[in-house]
Amino acid sequence: MRRTNIGGQAVIEGVMMRGKKMYALAVRTPDGDICLEKNNVDSVFGRAGIFKLPVFRGIAAFIESMIMGVKIIMRSAQLAGLEEETEEEPSKFEKWLENKCGDKFTDYIIYFSVFISLVFSVGVFFLLPVVIGGFFKNYLPGTWALGIVEGLVRIAMFLLYIFLISRMKEIKRVFQYHGAEHKTINCFEHEEELIVENVMKHTRLHKRCGTSFLLIVMVISMVVFFFVRTDSIALRLISRILLVPFVAGISYEIIQWAGRSESKFVAIVSAPGLCLQKITTAEPDGPQIEAAIAAMKGVLEDEPE
Repeated sequence: MRRTNIGGQAVIEGVMMRGKKMYALAVRTPDGDICLEKNNVDSVFGRAGIFKLPVFRGIAAFIESMIMGVKIIMRSAQLAGLEEETEEEPSKFEKWLENKCGDKFTDYIIYFSVFISLVFSVGVFFLLPVVIGGFFKNYLPGTWALGIVEGLVRIAMFLLYIFLISRMKEIKRVFQYHGAEHKTINCFEHEEELIVENVMKHTRLHKRCGTSFLLIVMVISMVVFFFVRTDSIALRLISRILLVPFVAGISYEIIQWAGRSESKFVAIVSAPGLCLQKITTAEPDGPQIEAAIAAMKGVLEDEPE
């Protein structure tokens, strides 16, 4: 098999494929055509100094991928015509912000959205389990057991979240494009021509998927937090906030390693994430696969492998 560093993301009515230096966004427009846009990958942290080291490079990649993800989803909504359907007259406050921020207004909105997403994610999936786990403190043999209970609560909440969003009708097409993205990457890695017929026969699961990454984050956090043993709720909450970036960095290294290896041990490590992808991906149709192929070819034109 051919190994590639190209990764992707499902967006509204399309797929984004990302190389090392650029990305291609392919979206179905309201008239049925595929609109392809290419842009350079903007690095917020750069890749010099500490951010070239293992774990730290994962921290940078995680934050940058969140910023980029919000940016391309907003752009895909524009290309898909959704903003035209819901367009409203800007409020006085929005007009004031646009006048004050000028060309940077959209960038500020993206950074603010990422900040809110991080606060929500850390609050729900890292801090809330600490509070819930605290109710079991008097029934457990020690703080080591408290860490395990907290980790199990965190994983259960994450799985429940995935299940609930999978029930939303609006998410179904995104999950289909997610499947198209994986199938296209699998087809390329098997060195087959990128045509709909070839892509269709490949699996919609992939070891380097973001879904697998998030599940690994949940598991790694349980291992890391197991060694932070204290009865103080305040100290436990603070430690979770401080250690979240390092948990993400470690998880990044694991997911990259899994994507490069075909060992049986990696297959075991990857199995839970692949099972979860059966929920977060769906079988795509031909037009959805065409969008994924267009995005992949857009990257390969500028970064041939």
